[in-house]
Amino acid sequence: MYNKISFLIFFTVIFSFILSFSLPIASQGQFLEEFEGDPASEWITFTGDGEAVSSLEWHDGHTRFIVDATDDRQNVWWAIMRTHITGILDLGKLSEPRHELRMEARVRSSHAPRRLNMQLRTPDMEDNYAHLMEFDIPETGNWYTISLTTDQLEARAGDEISAHIALMDWGPFIYELDVDYVKVDLVDVSEAGPDQGEQVPYPPPVPEPEEFAAAVPALETGMVDAHYPDVNFSGWMAGEDPVLTTDNSKIILLRWNLSSYAGMKAPDYGMLELTPYSFYETTGTDEIEFDQIRLVEILGGDTGWIRDEVTYNSFKDVDSIEPALNTQMIIDIDIPDQKDSPRYIHIPRPVIQRMLDGRTQGIALYPLGALHVSFYPGDSPDDPRRPTLYFNVEE
Repeated sequence: MYNKISFLIFFTVIFSFILSFSLPIASQGQFLEEFEGDPASEWITFTGDGEAVSSLEWHDGHTRFIVDATDDRQNVWWAIMRTHITGILDLGKLSEPRHELRMEARVRSSHAPRRLNMQLRTPDMEDNYAHLMEFDIPETGNWYTISLTTDQLEARAGDEISAHIALMDWGPFIYELDVDYVKVDLVDVSEAGPDQGEQVPYPPPVPEPEEFAAAVPALETGMVDAHYPDVNFSGWMAGEDPVLTTDNSKIILLRWNLSSYAGMKAPDYGMLELTPYSFYETTGTDEIEFDQIRLVEILGGDTGWIRDEVTYNSFKDVDSIEPALNTQMIIDIDIPDQKDSPRYIHIPRPVIQRMLDGRTQGIALYPLGALHVSFYPGDSPDDPRRPTLYFNVEE
């Protein structure tokens, strides 16, 4: 899923900004872009890894970051808006343990739920994932304030700092992100308080089953096929073994009964356990992310589907399946490399919360490339090979 972040981060550079004289003396060194009239700093935007194109429009009091992905075939694109801060921040203070940089923005998205990311970067930074944070945007139409604070950022007086906001794999449509302001401050972390927004750290932690108090087997495990939209595939077998298969036309569907956790809060991330049965892939191609499986949230469609009855047409419930599945991934995973060995997959906290709240109705899997992967459905909820969701809750 996230290999494109390396490409995206590589380009984080450019241009400078003049600090507003309205700021008090104590705030000298702050970078502040309020997008009032002509932008005070120079911003650029560009895309990669797909056929999407991006642009920036200046509106009264905010900029609109637009991505047109209608010509994108595989939905592996990324788009970035960035600026460059030079000589504005008192970077010499970063040598003091308590001081870091904090980037803050106020954003409003045309589509949700979606994630975006922000990063602060110096030209000499070797870790492409340092000082980068993803944020979950749960609703459309609302303004959200998000911020990230660096952790032991190494920079010297006079270094150039680049700041970016990026979108990735949002889907095959036209997307808009309104940005009310962007600011970067030198902060004393002992006094600055916590960051704002629903943070989704990257790289994600590697989950272990013993971390979680709840382990809930899937209530229903099914699959549908776009090539045979009226056929039920509950009898899909590999020899004598029932399996769940995803390939260029088949989608695996997983559904849980989490009603006993209604009203509870997920304090942290969760995990999905799947047990591979077989896997085949295409090699020798330079297609982007051709060897990965995409996991997405089920947001609509027939929310009460059952394995023995569901078909592609009955599940999608409208003309297109796209409204039923979030077009941005939960996570993309590499093809399994060991049969019968459980695969543990990180599920971010906001996805777990939406599942507890009943907003997300399950998880679907499909490939990004020419793959054919099968997992065990488990004969019953007690079968250890049953797809299982792990998480923690609090009242």
